[in-house]
Amino acid sequence: LERKGTAKLDFLRKIEEEIQQKWEKEKTFDSLEKMKRPLKNKYFVTFPYPYMNGRLHLGHTFCLSKCEFAVGFQRLKGKQCLFPFGLHCTGMPIKACADKLKREMEVYGNPPQFPDEEEEEEEKPKFADEFVIKDKSKGKKSKAMAKAGGSKFQWDIMKSLGLSDQEIVPFADAEHWLEYFPPLAVSDLKMMGVKVDWRRSFITTDVNPFYDSFVRWQFVTLKERKKIKFGKRYTIYSPKDGQPCMDHDRQSGEGVGPQEYTLIKMKVVQPYPAKLSTLTGRNIFLVAATLRPETMFGQTNCWVHPDIKYVAFELASGEVFISTRRSARNMSYQGFTKENGKVPVIMDVLGKDILGCALSAPLTSYQTIYALPMLTIKEDKGTGIVTSVPSDAPDDIAALRDIKKKQALREKYGIEDKMVLPFEPVPIIDIPGYGNMSAPLVCDELKIQSQNDREKLAEAKEKVYLKGFYEGIMLVDAYKGQRVQDVKKPIQKMMVEKGQALIYMEPEKQVMSRSADECVVALFWKSTLNIGSLFCDETRKNFEATLDWLQEHACSRTYGLGTRLPWDQQWLIESLSDSTIYMAYYTVAHFLQGGVLNGQGPSPLGIKPEQMTREVWDFIFFKSSPFPKTDIPKEHLQRLRREFEYWYPVDARVSGKDLVPNHLSYYLYNHVAMWPGDSGKWPQAVRANGHLLLNSEKMSKSTGNFLTLREAISKFSADGMRMALADAGDTVEDANFVEAMADAGILRLYTWVEWGKEMIANQNSLRTGPANTFNDRVFASEMNAGIVKTELHYERMMYKEALKSGFFEFQAAKDKYRELAIEGMHRDLVFQFIEKQTLLLAPICPHLCEYTWGLLGKTDSLMKALWPVAGPVDEVLIRSSQYVMETAHDLRIRLKAYLAPPKSKKGDVKPPPKPSHCTIYVAKTYPSWQHSALSLLGKHFKNNKGSLPDNKVIAMELGALPELKKYMKRVMPFVAMIKENLEKNGSRVLDLELEFDERAVLQENIVYLTNSLELDQIDVLFASEADDKIKEDCCPGKPFSVFRSEPGVAVSLVNPQPSNGLFTTIIDIRQGDSAASIVRRLSKVNRFIKDLSKVKLMRFEDPVLGPRRVPILGREEQGKVTVTDKSSFSISLADRKVFMTDNGLSVDVGDTLVYLIQ
Repeated sequence: LERKGTAKLDFLRKIEEEIQQKWEKEKTFDSLEKMKRPLKNKYFVTFPYPYMNGRLHLGHTFCLSKCEFAVGFQRLKGKQCLFPFGLHCTGMPIKACADKLKREMEVYGNPPQFPDEEEEEEEKPKFADEFVIKDKSKGKKSKAMAKAGGSKFQWDIMKSLGLSDQEIVPFADAEHWLEYFPPLAVSDLKMMGVKVDWRRSFITTDVNPFYDSFVRWQFVTLKERKKIKFGKRYTIYSPKDGQPCMDHDRQSGEGVGPQEYTLIKMKVVQPYPAKLSTLTGRNIFLVAATLRPETMFGQTNCWVHPDIKYVAFELASGEVFISTRRSARNMSYQGFTKENGKVPVIMDVLGKDILGCALSAPLTSYQTIYALPMLTIKEDKGTGIVTSVPSDAPDDIAALRDIKKKQALREKYGIEDKMVLPFEPVPIIDIPGYGNMSAPLVCDELKIQSQNDREKLAEAKEKVYLKGFYEGIMLVDAYKGQRVQDVKKPIQKMMVEKGQALIYMEPEKQVMSRSADECVVALFWKSTLNIGSLFCDETRKNFEATLDWLQEHACSRTYGLGTRLPWDQQWLIESLSDSTIYMAYYTVAHFLQGGVLNGQGPSPLGIKPEQMTREVWDFIFFKSSPFPKTDIPKEHLQRLRREFEYWYPVDARVSGKDLVPNHLSYYLYNHVAMWPGDSGKWPQAVRANGHLLLNSEKMSKSTGNFLTLREAISKFSADGMRMALADAGDTVEDANFVEAMADAGILRLYTWVEWGKEMIANQNSLRTGPANTFNDRVFASEMNAGIVKTELHYERMMYKEALKSGFFEFQAAKDKYRELAIEGMHRDLVFQFIEKQTLLLAPICPHLCEYTWGLLGKTDSLMKALWPVAGPVDEVLIRSSQYVMETAHDLRIRLKAYLAPPKSKKGDVKPPPKPSHCTIYVAKTYPSWQHSALSLLGKHFKNNKGSLPDNKVIAMELGALPELKKYMKRVMPFVAMIKENLEKNGSRVLDLELEFDERAVLQENIVYLTNSLELDQIDVLFASEADDKIKEDCCPGKPFSVFRSEPGVAVSLVNPQPSNGLFTTIIDIRQGDSAASIVRRLSKVNRFIKDLSKVKLMRFEDPVLGPRRVPILGREEQGKVTVTDKSSFSISLADRKVFMTDNGLSVDVGDTLVYLIQ
């Protein structure tokens, strides 16, 4: 974004730097347990420590901002808050990058001279097995950008980080990464103003002796509790690399795990199709991978794609399976074939070669089913063979109906009628609301015509699948009455035991290794954490649906950085396994490391790493453990234990959604494994969010659509960036950081603080006295409502909504008050607003709020302040104010229409003159036909517990009412409008009368309405006083307006007071004018007049000579008579004269009046 200037940005950055220095000097965020507090009033939030192979970027920042905002809010709620921040170095990437740099220097020199692309192709085998930096971008790369984000050479990647050739050389040693990037991360986060207790920060791996000791203690404990074992486990595996492919080893598919299927064996019945005739006498099976074994009772056929190339291959058992080559490759790594990784293909089979073949399928009530064509099957999922259960699968019923009604389709693929026509859906599951034929029912409801209605079929599946799994009840005999989710596993187990099915795994989505190999799922020998016995049966069942593969997760590997496995030093504890309970380490890290990241400085308590024995860790973290044999002073160990007991458990952990199926689940499991009998130590809440887009596009270095944390702060200021992060989004859907929003945030924040300074400087010009006008009361109520709403959003960690209600809407309420309060804003309310706005925005934009807090004269830091207490909220009053705004908007539209020239074919039609008067008609009750319709709707709403019947039912009932016969064309559109408003505004739209006095509200705001429309006078009358047309067009909440122009006689209004900037003004006096209406008209022309109550209107005693006399200083009222509130004016248009009547006496006022400002 090109900027014309950076003055506002510089202003914000200067404030931020000053405030950050103040916080650091005062140690504002150093958190200590409060020993004297009888109750724990604390809030402990954590963020998965980021990996230290580069600078922190905006994606990290978005996620950790949720922690930051939460801590800011909880501090205001009076809690002791702890937000610690560690830095992760365990795992393969740093070591792999360092080794790659080393090899590049060995091969290409120092600094390296890389070959051209043609030469590189020849050299390529030398680097075939190397670690390549991931680039998920698909954008076209410029030469400059290729170096920054898509280069194959690690040296170029390091240069893109701004490092010189000389600075890059030390990065060939992995330990240098640990010294270089962590301090930069700390520095960048401090620039953001995070409320982190930096004394508790640390890096991982055995470089840090304290953390290394902690992780070894964790694993010894788990092993002793039989949570670690050595055995076979399903894992994502790269055949080309010959090893498991973990997240950091992947080019694509990060976070993807194995997906378990039940492999259904459908035996081909003899005589075999011609293509398979050479296999006569052998057992041949079409195998289908399903996620729903419990539905196999309803099979009516199986689906095969006519054009897919399948393979028939031999199993170790001698059986022959037919599936896609891709799925056969997966099976070969799972023990299906004689030789691991080898698929003994007997023949290639085209789908159309096996169409129509007879099959014997398990569990179905049909003795024989047939292979039928389906053209929507894909090769990249499952086996390419699909079971068909049309009672519960929308795709299946749509395809079955297609082939039943389309004879030409059957003839094209040689499908006989007997293979299709006799087969009907079999009821197997009853789903509440959908019955026992859910798929046909939903397809009929959505009017699905064929298997090509992809969007409607997707909607149908969404409707029935989840509801079927969680609420469905089985109808088949052996499982009758049981819930679907309870029988899925038992049915799978039964089929496997009977030889009707097998367990089959494949990656949830495609996973490509860094060597460009498509990964499979393999059964692999490894040290694993066994977490299957941690939960009660019910809890475990709830986890099994998505997290089965975590039951035995590999916890060790041989390459990378980390902590060595205590009982086998050749193995390293991998990066997922050493990052599960480190939140407990945060509680004591400051006493052990004292803020030295690698733990190699002096301990604040004088404790040495070698003193941290297993018994010492036990004493700190397990309250039943006895005091250990140690030379650490007892009071020091008790202090460590007390810190842990005070801060634990973790109140909230914030993470990206991609960590739900791995790290976050593992985090929960490990806490239960370490503290099995103490649920008070288990995590309280986990908040997951989506990834961050930048300007609606994926962040990518290669396309240049990328921002580091430091760049974002330099570009938008910390608070400007934080505001845009809060506005980016809160759900698990991907959020969007919009640079234009961040830029606008700078302007909004600057404008807000400047307005506050202006109000503080000019406070004596603000209104004082009772704050009880209509708009005062509305503003106070809207502020209270904003506090309540914003508090709720902060509690739910919905920061986009908190920003909306706590800043944008809060500011809008102030702007509305400033606009509507013609009498001027009240000083008390203005200062209440500034204080409350500061507190509401403080969690998101703390620097500017701390600065504003100081401007208000507060001596203590804002970080010690408390959340504002909301006063009473008058919802009806707020709605009545909203009614004023809507009415003003409606009047403007009507005025515009009134002034539009009438359409004429002749052209040159003059628009009507600008009106001077308006009459607003309000109705106490609805017209009779609307009253009848509303009464009926209200009755249904009450009887149907808050819902209305179909329009057909309503139309029939209303049509039967004789008084509505002539209105029927208007009745149903009215009903539709009421239904729409009912969804938006709730049941009050069915009330027959308005909840407030419409006329009184308009009268209280008559000055605002008159001024905003630039009219002389507005009258508010009841519709009952108008003609029938107006009565028909007017209903409660929807006033009707009539504009008119009234003639007048021009009069000069003179101000004789010296040096006040108020001069002579000419205005029209109209029939029936009062002193108040003339003053109001005057104030519209003369904007310097702010407070109308201070204007005194006078006439000359001698209307002819009076205006000619020079006024005497200090005796401006001499020779003049006050125009009282009881006075009224009349005019003679013929004579162009103005008369005033007061107490029955009528006088000619001449052509001049006088006004004084008191």
